[in-house]
This record gives sequence, C-alpha cells and structure tokens, in this order.
Amino acid sequence: MIRAEWQTIGWACGFMVMGALAATALWNGVATAEAQEQPAAGTLRHVVMFKFKDDATKEQVQEIVTAFGALPKKIEGITAYEWGTNNSPEGLADGFTHCFVVTFKDAKAREAYLPHPAHQEFVTLLKPRLEKVFVVDYFAQK
Repeated sequence: MIRAEWQTIGWACGFMVMGALAATALWNGVATAEAQEQPAAGTLRHVVMFKFKDDATKEQVQEIVTAFGALPKKIEGITAYEWGTNNSPEGLADGFTHCFVVTFKDAKAREAYLPHPAHQEFVTLLKPRLEKVFVVDYFAQK
C-alpha cells in the first residue's frame, strides 16, 4: 500500500512539474510577444550597417555616406542622425564597415520614411555598391 501511495505522489509531482514548465513556457511566450509589441508613439531608432562590395571605390562609399546624411533634411519625422565606421578591436564586424543610426519621433515617422521617394532614391544609389545590409529597429528604453 505504501508503494502505491508513493507512486501516486510521484505521478502528482510529475504532473505539477510539467504544469509549471508549461505555464512558464506560456508566460515566456506571452512576455516575448508583449516585448515585441511596441507603442506607435515613442522614440524609434533605426540602426543600419553596410558591408560594401570589394569593388566599391572610396569615392562611391563617400557618395553613399553623403546621400544618407542628406535624408534628415528631406524626410520629416527624423529627429537625429549619426554615423561612423567600425573601429572595434574585437574583429566581429563580419565585414560591416559603416553604421548609421536614424532616430524617428515615432513609428509613424518610420512608416513614412521607408517608402518616401528620397529614401527610395537613396536605396537605388546604394544597391549596386552594397554586398550586405543589417538593420535593427528598436524603441528607445531607459
């Protein structure tokens, strides 16, 4: 009889652990989904990194940098812009040399930026010289 009681307790504990794991997984999934859903308003950063083709000249790369830098004057909703070239001693850049950070006043400003004719013109200039691009957007948190 004692053995049967211990088996019952073992099964009950097993189900409780499985239930706790399932609840944790569900909670983490909900938390992850909530973290991805951001408000339409609030400072939004658009981080763009370029890896240029080997045959892109210094002059062509500078033309890209200049053209990207002109976008804040052409597109409403951009509140800040900065750029720089990689100088990390870690050697983890995977060939990406240029990083640009565009700050939008909110998600609506980014929505207007992406299809904007000035941005599309810039993309047309960029594409033939670009080997790879990496983009991350995020809402600024403090």
